[in-house]
Amino acid sequence: MQWAGVIIRFVVSALVLMIVSWLSPGFVVKGGIVGALIAAAVIAVLGYVAETLLGDKVSPQSRGLVGFVTAVVIIYLAQFIIPSLLSVTLLGAIISAFIIGLIDAFVPTMLR
Repeated sequence: MQWAGVIIRFVVSALVLMIVSWLSPGFVVKGGIVGALIAAAVIAVLGYVAETLLGDKVSPQSRGLVGFVTAVVIIYLAQFIIPSLLSVTLLGAIISAFIIGLIDAFVPTMLR
């Protein structure tokens, strides 16, 4: 993948996180676009690790129950890695994973 594609992916992911932060109670991204970019990178790394350890079934693109639960766990765990930039409640993680899934259905953040 080219660097331009990676940069575009993270910018779109950061914008999605900012939209979700605005829409979802219990999900707050601090630090503006820079905080959202860092949160997007942390969530992407956690997603990569989960997919590597558990296989393709946990991928958000599978859009199944396992993928949804994995997305909730990843979003919730990300706050412990960057507590100064991300604050998430359990309900906020559930709602956020749902909203991110809906947005991803229309504006994919992963190059397929």
